[in-house]
Amino acid sequence: MSSLAGLAAALVLGAGAAVTPVQAADTYTFHLLGKAAPDECFAGIGQPYPAGPPCAQGQAKVNQAYVWGLTRVGRQVWFGTGANTHCLTSGANLGDTNPVVNADYVCEFAESQVAREHPAVPGALGDVRPPQVWVYDAGTGGLTDRSADIVAASDADARRLRSTLGLRAAGNLDGVVLFAGPTLHSTLNVFAFDAVTRRFLGSRTLAQYANARTFLAADGDLYLGVGVGPSGALGGAVLRWRGNRLAPFRFDRVATLPAQAADLSFHDGRLYATTWSAARPDTDAELAGVWRSPPLPLHGDPWSQVWHAGMYEQDPLTKTTYGLGGVASYDGWLYWGSMHVPLQATKVHQATYPQDTDEAKRTQVRLTQRAATVWRGRDLGTRDQRIELLYGESALPVYQPDTRTWTSRPTGWTPRYGKSGFGNPFNNYVWRMTVAGDRLYVATMDWSYIVHDVSDEAPPTDPAGWGADLWTFPSAGAAAEAVDTRGAGNYLNYGIRNMVADGDDLYLGMANPMNLRTDPADAVPDGGWELIRLDRSVS
Repeated sequence: MSSLAGLAAALVLGAGAAVTPVQAADTYTFHLLGKAAPDECFAGIGQPYPAGPPCAQGQAKVNQAYVWGLTRVGRQVWFGTGANTHCLTSGANLGDTNPVVNADYVCEFAESQVAREHPAVPGALGDVRPPQVWVYDAGTGGLTDRSADIVAASDADARRLRSTLGLRAAGNLDGVVLFAGPTLHSTLNVFAFDAVTRRFLGSRTLAQYANARTFLAADGDLYLGVGVGPSGALGGAVLRWRGNRLAPFRFDRVATLPAQAADLSFHDGRLYATTWSAARPDTDAELAGVWRSPPLPLHGDPWSQVWHAGMYEQDPLTKTTYGLGGVASYDGWLYWGSMHVPLQATKVHQATYPQDTDEAKRTQVRLTQRAATVWRGRDLGTRDQRIELLYGESALPVYQPDTRTWTSRPTGWTPRYGKSGFGNPFNNYVWRMTVAGDRLYVATMDWSYIVHDVSDEAPPTDPAGWGADLWTFPSAGAAAEAVDTRGAGNYLNYGIRNMVADGDDLYLGMANPMNLRTDPADAVPDGGWELIRLDRSVS
């Protein structure tokens, strides 16, 4: 029961049935604008990579997995990628570094040629590949890879790109497009382009920061939420960009937070930041939470925490593994959602309270999993503060170490609309929230395909349940409706990692790490990132 497959089987066998979603009344049309192409040949774990593709030896592999950072400038959509992100998460976050290969994906970890040839690359990150920068032109329909501009600019710029784990955040202001991403060296790399000429403006390493997830343009300024130290171990910060085309790497710190910042939103004249729990949180402030800034403009004054995971999660260990994800201001409310790395809470419980029997181990797996919750609040930080749980649980399982048993404990909340994950226990991330037109959209990660893929013990299911979900709130007074629950046309798209609005419509950046699914002639969809436009027709 120590393998990921065994853990996954226990979870599948214990999961409840998903709730049939209410479909949105409007008509939505998905248009595939671009997709990652195979970029490597794979001939076996630990083997040299043959020439290609096309591959005379081995099979084609597509490393670029996520549209990890996404921003729109007029009719241009810029995005940065992340490669083999599923492998990086398994290795770095879950400590699962045993090489694995199946029909869908391979993770080589320390056996990869990258790790073998570059001692600076730790085995847990052996599947890293340099990220890419792309721009889509809605006027021409053209999709252009600008990564070569970075490599050609200078040796220093090329080295920065090679050392970047992925371009996790993207934003723009005043004609400058910025990308930021964590590095192999626990620092943060930033890359800049001219939005008009598309010229590469340079790159810079911000040594005091180690992660970034979201840029936000608000009230005439551009902000970036970051983590400080490896994996945000030293807390978080919010930076305000003070740059221009001539000096694009000027930032001021306008907030210092006890946990790393995840997403940002502008609401009621203030910034709000969601955070991830610190590695070993000692206080409520270090738990995943929602933080409220002073009124804009910001001058470095303290922010206040208005909600944290301990106000809901009842298990003392599980609450330390929460992250918060998407956040958005909509119709007078601030909405936010939670994130739960698959099996992370299980790993923490296993390390602290190891179980002796297979039945106890399966129970531990099943009762430590959490699906994503959805919340909203108004008048936050005031005496009139009001917070509502929209999708979640009224009770959660809690482990009792003295009796080595599990009990159900009330959370103190009654969900207004339904259960966690919009009724799907495998919707583990609220990855992004975006307002387009008069609606709020909520994008998820659904890891059910991964679970069934790695576990021979898992019961068969209908592929109709696989793939990321997109939900919409048609108003603040209505429950969410399902736009799509099958990965926007490709059930291997396990997540909608990014969204940007264009009037009533959306651009979606997909997450799909199935790096060995590259055969267009078989019956299975292909792996690799996708850029999709979603058009809404009002009924």
